[in-house]
Amino acid sequence: MALGKRKDGTQGELFIYWQELQSSSNAFYEALDSVLCAHEFDLFVEEACQEFYAERVGRPGLAPGGYFRMLMIGYLEGLGSERAIAWRCSDSISLRTFLGYTVTEPAPDHSTLSKTRKRLSVEVHMKVFVWVLSRLKEAGLLRGKTLGIDSTTLEANAAMRSIVRRDTGQAYAAFLESLAKESGIETPTREDLAKLDKTRPNKGSNKDWVHPKDPEARIGKMKDGRTHLAHKCEHAVDLDSGPWLR
Repeated sequence: MALGKRKDGTQGELFIYWQELQSSSNAFYEALDSVLCAHEFDLFVEEACQEFYAERVGRPGLAPGGYFRMLMIGYLEGLGSERAIAWRCSDSISLRTFLGYTVTEPAPDHSTLSKTRKRLSVEVHMKVFVWVLSRLKEAGLLRGKTLGIDSTTLEANAAMRSIVRRDTGQAYAAFLESLAKESGIETPTREDLAKLDKTRPNKGSNKDWVHPKDPEARIGKMKDGRTHLAHKCEHAVDLDSGPWLR
């Protein structure tokens, strides 16, 4: 066999048939799309997202069905950013077919994806994905009986010094000063407050304290031993389903 060489400067074809651009089909995305279409997925998400859009003001935005399909692609393909999702959808013909775009139509860019995500509430996202998982389970594509769970603790973007009492909204420093005065110290110093706080039991209870800007954050110990506000993130995988869901 002779050595093949790359041809530079070759002029492209002016016209090309659509059949010549067809790539091998993706069995998983075809099965997923058939389940979604059979249960009128696009109509369901349009009704769920209706309250976040105006009736006739402005130009039409990204269809909710296409938006949630792009999020599914990001999860299934292991893409960690909206730019990566947009590029992958624009580059793949099979994914364009899954989204409902022809080869001549531009796929949504990352800014459109980001604006749509900010427009919709977290509750709508949860509602849609619970609906999708339920339909996949009914179709036999998902079992959900044996799950593998991976969790980690991520430091929250919130300072411990800003936490307040859940019952009164009192700041931590003001709370310590009130405890010091109740114990007989009229003008407590910083050393007095530190000594009082050191011997106080259950001083970091999540039942008593919350951050006003990040109420979901919890007080906990990080891997390096520091006490900080953090989030516990969990990722569950259905181990009984096909390898495309692992």
